[in-house]
Amino acid sequence: MTEPMTREMLPAGVRSRIIRGINGLDMHVLEAGGEAPGQPLVLLLHGFPELAYSWRKVMAPLAAMGFHVVAPDQRGYGRTTGWSDAYDQDLRPFFMLSLARDAVALTQALGYRTAAAVIGHDFGAAVASWCALTRPDIYQRCCIMSAPFAGPPSLPFGTASGGAHTPEPSRAGDDIDAALGRLARPRKHYQRYYATREANDHMWRCPEGVGDFLRAYFHHKSADWTENRPYRLKEWSAECLAEMPTYYVMDRDQTMAETVRPHLPSPEHVAANRWMSAAEMAVYAEEYGRTGFQGGLNWYRARYEPQLNAELKLYAGKSIDVPSLFIAGRSDWGIHQVPGAIETMQSKAFSRMQAVHQVDGAGHWVQQEQPEAVVALLKPFLA
Repeated sequence: MTEPMTREMLPAGVRSRIIRGINGLDMHVLEAGGEAPGQPLVLLLHGFPELAYSWRKVMAPLAAMGFHVVAPDQRGYGRTTGWSDAYDQDLRPFFMLSLARDAVALTQALGYRTAAAVIGHDFGAAVASWCALTRPDIYQRCCIMSAPFAGPPSLPFGTASGGAHTPEPSRAGDDIDAALGRLARPRKHYQRYYATREANDHMWRCPEGVGDFLRAYFHHKSADWTENRPYRLKEWSAECLAEMPTYYVMDRDQTMAETVRPHLPSPEHVAANRWMSAAEMAVYAEEYGRTGFQGGLNWYRARYEPQLNAELKLYAGKSIDVPSLFIAGRSDWGIHQVPGAIETMQSKAFSRMQAVHQVDGAGHWVQQEQPEAVVALLKPFLA
């Protein structure tokens, strides 16, 4: 049985516990605030390869604003148990609607009929978006970070009278690998790689060890890697996608560990790092060293299941209508990895998107790289 994190592992004001029976899971959560009755809930949902621990820098400041702040290790991650790490299994538990149901089950178990906000980062942004889309009666606000949500998949409209069907815009889960493989420098999409049987072992069993792999991965996608200078891509094509760094569009014959290995920062750089200390990185290394990556990778694999994704079309044409906010680092390529997604997010997917913020001095890990700026943006939104 997995135990909560010890007090020494956590910043002041943040505590750890295991909550049993959450949609079949024993869910590990970090929380701050909540000691006084009536404090509204703010639910924080992490991405890949992250943990509830990724919210550690913003939790106590948000709790100081009067909220009960809760961040779970989501299904497939960290100290949450009750999920399978097998590659050969039914992927339905890792499907978006199942993950949103986990969030609703946690909210209810905590004793809340409504939450002030659901906030998600990276892949957690998709879960937060589906929470707000399907249960606006529970989640009164929605903030997503680093990964735009372009809405549910569409259904053909107006075709019964002979009208032409406008194809749905391409998404990151589309199979573009054939075109990428035909480039003069053959490439592959990282999400397709993450769906392969070998990806977990490539990262979990890499020669340098999980800690150095994660350090290189986090560095490569942060503002510390000075070559992260993102811009809008013209279209969803192999030629345009290949303009992105290799952590998104990989060389065809490389693993992710091989991709990020040249970008492992020096010991001097690590010692000077202000947002990811050696002790903090050791928490990630310990957790992923124990669990591997397959739980999180199964989220990517579920995106390639046609029958599962067909279920999302039940919500075709539905927008997120609660007050919403988008935050990302100015050095984050994640904003542009699906051309047109951020525009669709603003014009169609969210009807009450209050603002889109890009934070200076942050790459993909915006709430870790610039937590003070993120809290400053959340404060008026939550108020």
